[in-house]
Amino acid sequence: MDTTLTNKATIQVEVVYGLPHKQKLLSLPVNIGATVEQVIIESGILTFFSEIDLTENKVGIWNKVVKLSQLVEDLDRIEIYRPLIADPKEVRKRRAEKAKLEGRADKTTGGRVNPLAKKN
Repeated sequence: MDTTLTNKATIQVEVVYGLPHKQKLLSLPVNIGATVEQVIIESGILTFFSEIDLTENKVGIWNKVVKLSQLVEDLDRIEIYRPLIADPKEVRKRRAEKAKLEGRADKTTGGRVNPLAKKN
């Protein structure tokens, strides 16, 4: 059993949120046993970004989605995610169709056009 953590009253965590034009990373000590939601509220990041709604925004620890009730550990990085503007699959699909129309992609396979292939 690791006794170094049990001897401390607090642990160190980070809370991050970003917009294209503004980002914030807050580092703070929190009590052992704190949840993700408690840390986010305690960090004060909600005062910097009024658009954050914890009932809507997903949250994660080190790029892995977690529940607000998840307990945090020492050196965790809590991330608050923005909602997607567009479906990534649809964006890729439209980009591929455009490439086919422009001749940058093979119309049959969807892959890159082979410059050495015979043209009909």
